[in-house]
Amino acid sequence: MKPITEKLPLSDNTSFVAQTHRTPNFEMSWHQHTEYELILFTEGVGLSFIGNYVGEFEVGDIFFLGANLAHTFQKSENVITSAVVVHFKEDFWGKEFLTLPESRNVRQLLDSSSAGLKVRGKSKELLTPLITSLEKERGFKRIITLCDCLDILSKNEESIQLSTQEVRQVNNKSRERIDRIFQYTMENFKENVQLTTIAAIADMSIPAFCNYFKKSTRKTYVDFLNEVRIGYACKLLTDTQSTIEGACYDSGFNTVANFNKQFLKIKGSTPSKYRKLFSGREIIEDAS
Repeated sequence: MKPITEKLPLSDNTSFVAQTHRTPNFEMSWHQHTEYELILFTEGVGLSFIGNYVGEFEVGDIFFLGANLAHTFQKSENVITSAVVVHFKEDFWGKEFLTLPESRNVRQLLDSSSAGLKVRGKSKELLTPLITSLEKERGFKRIITLCDCLDILSKNEESIQLSTQEVRQVNNKSRERIDRIFQYTMENFKENVQLTTIAAIADMSIPAFCNYFKKSTRKTYVDFLNEVRIGYACKLLTDTQSTIEGACYDSGFNTVANFNKQFLKIKGSTPSKYRKLFSGREIIEDAS
């Protein structure tokens, strides 16, 4: 299944979209669009899937995503989630704007956003009120405010690139194949995913699939699957009363030993220390 190509509405009085999406209107499956996306989370927590990146999001997080970068944000169960989402096309301000010498840093920002950016540092404090105000701004002030946002982003050296997938043109068959793999993984990671099954979805032999996935995403499929599962486990540990053993099995792992090993590898801490650090709950000892 290829990602949904979302068509975004524009009114006669606006050149770009800025609006709040809130549960149930926040939920969106694996999708992409030709517009760049600047998103500020104002409620909720969950998992972000951006290219081949898997990670958590929470209130206050800001992401900047390039055009046609497939992504989805999946909220945690029984949680209200909302975000201010800004979409704009590369040429909404005219064909020549980005060729101006004064726009060089913005041009570089747009290029780097093809892998997805997560904003860190003081820029988050500066961007939050600007992004929030974009929904209510009218007239030329909207464009000025968006330019202010892009100016801050272009100067922020603390933002991190998310997806390690090669940024290159791919043919439709290759794109649809990797999209089928990602979609199946997101829908079935809690189950016992077999390489025979995922290779069949890609219409390849197991060795050919493993080579293809590593070349396409710069990580093995097993590593990708483990990242998805650990990301989900993090939400269980911080947002629910699930035990560590329960989080292990509910996120798709077969043994607690492997769960602890993969958690330490991906998050740099044990599940119990992660829970204590991020949820404030009393520590629950890891099973061994």
